[in-house]
Amino acid sequence: MFQARTFEEKISALYRSGKIVGGVYVGRGQEAFSYALGGQLDRGRGDVFAPLIRDQAGRAAFGEPLLDGARTYLGSVEGPMRGRDGNIHRGRPREGMPAMISHLGSSISVINGMLMAHRYRGMSGVVGGATVGDGATSTGAFHEGLNQAAIEHLPLVLGVADNQFAYSTPTSRQFACEDLVDRAKGYGVTGYSIDGTDLMECLETFRRAISRARAGEGPQMVVGKMLRLSGHGEHDDASYVPDAVKAGKWGRDCLAVARARIIAEGFESIEVLEQLESRIQEHVEETVAKAQSESPPDPAKENWSVLSTERLAEGHAS
Repeated sequence: MFQARTFEEKISALYRSGKIVGGVYVGRGQEAFSYALGGQLDRGRGDVFAPLIRDQAGRAAFGEPLLDGARTYLGSVEGPMRGRDGNIHRGRPREGMPAMISHLGSSISVINGMLMAHRYRGMSGVVGGATVGDGATSTGAFHEGLNQAAIEHLPLVLGVADNQFAYSTPTSRQFACEDLVDRAKGYGVTGYSIDGTDLMECLETFRRAISRARAGEGPQMVVGKMLRLSGHGEHDDASYVPDAVKAGKWGRDCLAVARARIIAEGFESIEVLEQLESRIQEHVEETVAKAQSESPPDPAKENWSVLSTERLAEGHAS
């Protein structure tokens, strides 16, 4: 969680200084929810994970190298997208992490497809994780994807980050139900509504949801309530968020809450945490510096092609 926060603060600073082209969208305030899902999926068992723009913590916990993120933001030809795609659309599908899709809710159907492929291959005990925001629950892709997962009884664990705003639209203007978890019942999906700022509650709930999905109990939907502690992107000052909302329960910083509990309950000392934080800061600086030293793609030498036929596809040996 601390690595995600530190890395994104560095990326935001580079964006403000004009060294990053494109948008920067950080997960400040959502790290506990993201980590709790990504960190408890098991790549060794074949689990798959479709993170979104605020899932840096979940990405790292699932196993994505920090260097992948730095290289993609900075357009390095050495990155997973080889400097050819938007700076947040990164992934490694063959390693269980499809490239992030900006279109809200679309990642659900992608994970459904990956889980169906596992089923056709006779693989069992595999879980697929996907995340969306509260705004995505109002899109057709969300409804169609969740409905398909329920009908096919897929082992999908869907994390819904209810951060109170779909860009600048408050939840009161998005849905009429009292809690987004109410939507789960309509699809025959098991639902959970939790405090997304509480790391332990996030960990315990996702652990239970993943276990149930793996045991064949069908899709699980976890709604975490929190507040996005930044604008929609670094271009947005979030002036539309009322001070009362910022000062409310969901405005707590999950990282600060977790750190305080770790110290209060004796899991680690302040000294150990400070040493860890120092090492992470050094790692972030070194990683970003490496990505900055690498070259962008050379359009005169790039061999990528949009053609999808095997005979013409990139890298195919004739």
